[in-house]
Amino acid sequence: MKFYKTTTVQTAGSEPNELMTERVKYSVFLAFGTFLFLLAFAFNSPKELWEGSLIILTSPAKLVTDYFELANIGSALLNASLMTFKTLALIRLSRVKINGPLIAALFTVAGFSLFGKNLYNSLPIILGVYGYAKIVRVPFSNYLLPALFGTALGPVVSEITFNLDLPLTLGIILGVLAGFLIGFLLPPLAKHFAHFHQGFSLYNIGFTAGIIGTFFISMLRSFGIKINTVEIVSSGHNQAFAIILYGLFLVLFLIGLIYNQWNWADYRRLLQQSGRSMPDFSASFPFGLILTNMALLGTLSTSYVLLVGGELNGPIIGGIFTIVGFGAAGKHLKNVAPIFLGVFVVGLFNASEINSTSALLAALFGTTLAPISGYYGPLAGVIAGAFHMALVLNISYLHAGMNLYNNGFSGGFIAALLAPIFDLFATIRKDRKMPPLKEPPADTTKKVLPPKIDISLD
Repeated sequence: MKFYKTTTVQTAGSEPNELMTERVKYSVFLAFGTFLFLLAFAFNSPKELWEGSLIILTSPAKLVTDYFELANIGSALLNASLMTFKTLALIRLSRVKINGPLIAALFTVAGFSLFGKNLYNSLPIILGVYGYAKIVRVPFSNYLLPALFGTALGPVVSEITFNLDLPLTLGIILGVLAGFLIGFLLPPLAKHFAHFHQGFSLYNIGFTAGIIGTFFISMLRSFGIKINTVEIVSSGHNQAFAIILYGLFLVLFLIGLIYNQWNWADYRRLLQQSGRSMPDFSASFPFGLILTNMALLGTLSTSYVLLVGGELNGPIIGGIFTIVGFGAAGKHLKNVAPIFLGVFVVGLFNASEINSTSALLAALFGTTLAPISGYYGPLAGVIAGAFHMALVLNISYLHAGMNLYNNGFSGGFIAALLAPIFDLFATIRKDRKMPPLKEPPADTTKKVLPPKIDISLD
């Protein structure tokens, strides 16, 4: 992940429209969190929400654990809303402006709070990043992104606390310590691993988390502790959530259009962005245009799931929210669609059904490779999606589902493999287009030899 030096919000001396835009951003995202909160009560009673929330907080939460199925739909939505509010509070307390990468982090946290993250297992990791910032004497705001994205390893905290048959007090102590250590290690490792895939995978923390998760699982397995992946998913919610999601994205689209005064002039320029190294679209494009891009991505993603016959369950909706968030930091229709196509084509011949939750997650989160499509072209994106589909279904054993960003882990390897190959072909193609070197014309002028000088001593 590219580290951005976030800008401190100035309450004095700022441009009026800057302050207004910042207020609009908070208003939009607070409304999003509030929408999830109210929606929870539409599905379940307060008693069911309380009981379901306790189940979520005390579950191992490994990939893939759908909170819709584990607890109930309302509790999952309530958990997502509370995590959204917590993320906004951290942004506010850090006194930074909401930029594109932070919007991506906000929606990613909300999405994964439907299947793996919760208030308990995310907090120790954030505290670990805060501890690292204090040790190196750097403002915590500089490491806010790895703190938020780093909660991908929340299942490690939950697994140690609740699933190793330890006394509860000891489990909590060891789980919190493990989470703190993970958070402490994330910033330096994420900065280092960003060079591995050259910014062609947007989920750099996912790759870093995969490495750390693999290390932790290897240690546990070396002591004879067996940890296996799980797949707890729900079904039968398509009608309700299709209406909810399409309605949400329509509102987001209209807000964007209205705020941008119905101006589409810059959207073609946005589609030309490669998306490499998680760019901040908010630095180059109006906020309203970013909202419309996010809404269009959400509509495309939801439609893909429904067209292939998939289920709109917790993990799938989490994937859709993540794509929507990265509509502010690297993704758009042009660089995402080829990834979908590549995953779909390989999925037709894969052992897994194309409409299974695992295959759909590969398609949705495989868009971490959107920069390959944006930088090298749509054919390269199709190839990247195809390779990703083949690898991602076989790599989760390494971290046993402890890294919720399994696709980010896989995407890092795919990007590191394909980028040099595509660079090679680009160089060959460029050389072929260059005209051949011409030999210099023969020199027909008569050469005049210098007079011979007699240097004898005679």
